[in-house]
Amino acid sequence: MKNYKLTINGNKYSVDIADIEDSKTTVEVNGTPYVVELDMPVPAARPQVKKVVKLATPPTPQAAPATASVAPAPAAPSGGSAIKSPLPGVVLNIFVNVGDQVKAGQHLLLLEAMKMENNIDADREGTVKAIKVQRNDSVMEGDTLVIIE
Repeated sequence: MKNYKLTINGNKYSVDIADIEDSKTTVEVNGTPYVVELDMPVPAARPQVKKVVKLATPPTPQAAPATASVAPAPAAPSGGSAIKSPLPGVVLNIFVNVGDQVKAGQHLLLLEAMKMENNIDADREGTVKAIKVQRNDSVMEGDTLVIIE
């Protein structure tokens, strides 16, 4: 597995790339795993890691990569509800701790995106089971932030 530290549009990403088998590999971006499939198989003797790095981060938040199919792995274990990032940004503050009781609409964390601060709120009542991010982490759209049980 290879690790790369990337900065794209001012956001920092930690990208881990597993070995490529035929035309598939697993890419982990800031702790979130993705299965990446290349349009053509890569020779096993000489994997083309650069191609995978380019495919791991789409050019815009809504645009899908033209040469890869990227599907996020399941984010929350059964019994928990994952609160996901609605857009790419940086975690500025976390207002809850693991084990806290939260109500629907309660602020969980503050996310800076496109130079604006966005409150990320609980979508239901429950107990905070896990916090998947830390302050100053860069997150991408769809990344799991908090799991409520």
